Amino acid sequence: MNTSANDLKIIANKIRYYALEGIYNAQSGHPGGSMSMAEIMSVLFFNELRIDPENPKKPDRDRFVLSKGHAAPGYYAALALRGFFPVGELKNLRKIDSPLQGHPDMKKVNGVDMSTGSLGQGISSAVGMALYGKTNRKDYRVYTLTGDGEIEEGQVWEAAMAAGHYKLSNLTVFVDNNNLQIDGKVSEVMSVYPIAEKFRAFGFYTQEINGNDIEEILRALENCRMQSERPNAVICKTVKGKGISFMENQQKWHGAAPNEELYVKASAELEAAITGLGGAL
Repeated sequence: MNTSANDLKIIANKIRYYALEGIYNAQSGHPGGSMSMAEIMSVLFFNELRIDPENPKKPDRDRFVLSKGHAAPGYYAALALRGFFPVGELKNLRKIDSPLQGHPDMKKVNGVDMSTGSLGQGISSAVGMALYGKTNRKDYRVYTLTGDGEIEEGQVWEAAMAAGHYKLSNLTVFVDNNNLQIDGKVSEVMSVYPIAEKFRAFGFYTQEINGNDIEEILRALENCRMQSERPNAVICKTVKGKGISFMENQQKWHGAAPNEELYVKASAELEAAITGLGGAL
């Protein structure tokens, strides 16, 4: 796809809007990280990934793994807007009879390439997919999105070591670096800094960008496609709760649902952002 930067900005805010709607209706879920990653998801699903909603298991499709699986509301919103299932289904998030559970399930949701939730394991799955593709000379690329709190897990770095060893140039790892996790600031709970230097040490071609800037994400992906001998890491500085005034940079919105008053306020802010860019719900 070749989607304009402005349209990608509109889509990012729609991802936020519908993720929020699902979380509010469920009165459960993780809004903070769903909001911070919206631009990344918009660019991947509406400009980068070679995928087909009519054939979600197409063998030569690009793969995406949401390693920070608790941010499923934002993932589901991107999938629905891309056409993998009806947008109206997002209101059933976390309902007992809904396929849209608290973490992505590849057996229940079209477009989900890997079930995730146990932090640290998604990136390992992505490395495995990329290694298979490289070994068997497949044309697909693999993308995974981790959280900065998640990369406190040692398994992440075992996966990074393997990716560097096998020179998985078909792999791109995004780190959603909003510096907040459930217990506080990442830098204080268990500092993972400096993140970029760590990935470079494992042989990654590493970039540091503003992860809420569409144009910077697009440029970073162009650079990734030029690599032939190294895996890619894009360290994305983002804002937890981005796009909702009272959620931005607030730890308490890591995993909490808004009440009706705050839901109405947040929805109005996101709708205003969408219409301000020339879009509509």
